[in-house]
Amino acid sequence: MSIAQLSVVFFLQMFIILLVCRVVGWIGRKYLHQPQVVGEMVAGVILGPSLFGLLLPELQKAVFPVETKGVLYVGAQLGVGLYMFLVGLGFRADHFKTNVKSAAAVSISGMAAPFLVAILITPWLMSVPGLFSESATRFNATLFMGACIAITAFPMLARIIHERGLSQTKLGTLSLSAGAIDDAGAWCVLAIVLASFGAGAGVAYTAIIGGILFASFMILVAPKLLAPLARYAEGQQTLSPTLLSIVLMLFMLSAFIADAIGLHAVFGGFLLGAIMPRGKLTNEVKRQLEPFVVILLLPMFFTYSGLNTQLTMVNNLELLAIALVILAGSIAAKGVACWGAARLCGADNRTAMGIGALMNARGLMELIIINIGLQAGVIGPALFSMMVLMAIVTTLMASPLFEVVYGKRAREMGELEALSKDEQSHQPTPQTTSPT
Repeated sequence: MSIAQLSVVFFLQMFIILLVCRVVGWIGRKYLHQPQVVGEMVAGVILGPSLFGLLLPELQKAVFPVETKGVLYVGAQLGVGLYMFLVGLGFRADHFKTNVKSAAAVSISGMAAPFLVAILITPWLMSVPGLFSESATRFNATLFMGACIAITAFPMLARIIHERGLSQTKLGTLSLSAGAIDDAGAWCVLAIVLASFGAGAGVAYTAIIGGILFASFMILVAPKLLAPLARYAEGQQTLSPTLLSIVLMLFMLSAFIADAIGLHAVFGGFLLGAIMPRGKLTNEVKRQLEPFVVILLLPMFFTYSGLNTQLTMVNNLELLAIALVILAGSIAAKGVACWGAARLCGADNRTAMGIGALMNARGLMELIIINIGLQAGVIGPALFSMMVLMAIVTTLMASPLFEVVYGKRAREMGELEALSKDEQSHQPTPQTTSPT
């Protein structure tokens, strides 16, 4: 297929992707009370071989030929990275410092239990041909399954917190903090798995040591370097194209470094967003970027994942049983462990249940990690499809379950803290901007 033909097909793909994502997202919001992003996850699977390809295989192949998957992949990574940058812009570092011990406890518990489940079920999974690569050992298969079950839907979690008015609350920041620690650990485990598949031990060392150095620089040094940008923005009526381009260049550089050291672009984006000096700069960046990222770029990621998902491969009782065990084990390990850790850290039962519900969602991050596993040859298409199913179900559960166990209190809490913030904004404040 020529470049000109790729261009023609790409625009048709984007029309269909945006149409289906908006329609399915609208149905999810109106009738199932799900965030738009959950509907888009389902839409991605609908556009793949599991439904569109099953009903109209020739048309599906014509609309999404193999040659165009590379283009969708690049757009998908840009969208996910920028979205996590926007999530970082809403991160409250002051709450993180206050809740760091509780966040670490929730995160560690939310990783230990899933790895225990992985240890128990991996021997069974490896006895079924095609689920793992023939070169996979029990050690790296167990690590990969543990990382997959332990991962948290960081963007999804952030979306629920934002839509429930909890962005500025301690509950929201505790959940985001625990999710950040949790996912960083999962990515380090993934790096070890990739190293064991022939990439070399240097991959794991680079990911872990490089990640620590990169995060230390971003947290301790970068805020001081970014402070002049914030002061310059305060003097502008609106954010200038030059200043916006500088911010985007910094994002690209952070994403490149995170990818280069063996983590993922999303962590570079999130770290940059989290340490950006608060004020007019971050408010304007978010206002200008968010519609483009959420409406256009993120649907490309969901569709790319959906094209690799074939739920029809789960076509016998044994595979169905495996899928159900993975689903049940993932829910019990992640949700219950995070609830228990929150309780031990002093949270009331309702708050702990809310944290467990949020941390149990896998969403975007699960799709990212299993896509990497599929591309690296760690897992086969059948296990990939099972993990997509697990990601969708746990993500669909998160919002209604959180609403049931914590919804009313969440709204009251968000309103109270918003009122408190509004009152504080009317108090005299020093004319300085301090980075988070």
